Amino acid sequence: MNITFIEAVKRFYSNYANFNGRATRAEYWYSVLYLIVAYAIMLCLGKVGMILYSIFGLVNIIPGIAIGIRRMHDIGKSGWWLLINLVPLIGGIWFIVLAATPTKEQGYVADAFKA
Repeated sequence: MNITFIEAVKRFYSNYANFNGRATRAEYWYSVLYLIVAYAIMLCLGKVGMILYSIFGLVNIIPGIAIGIRRMHDIGKSGWWLLINLVPLIGGIWFIVLAATPTKEQGYVADAFKA
């Protein structure tokens, strides 16, 4: 499924605290790109940017976790795999590999139990 950058950002915020379902590779990576660009812009603004950076970071903690969990569901893994990021260095690299993995058609096992 093709998704545009704007649609991905809209889904990122419309599914603010949705920890169920799936997020495609494009949806996940466009959202990551949006966050990186936004943070970079704020870092260039000096002291005001640092305040905005902090507020923006707090606002985006929940949707960032939610989209990571939905991305794991899309590749057939539990959302708990997001915690692999807590392992220094190797965990972050492994999560990038997982997030770049193609969609699995059968999806997350918990999807099978939904009506």
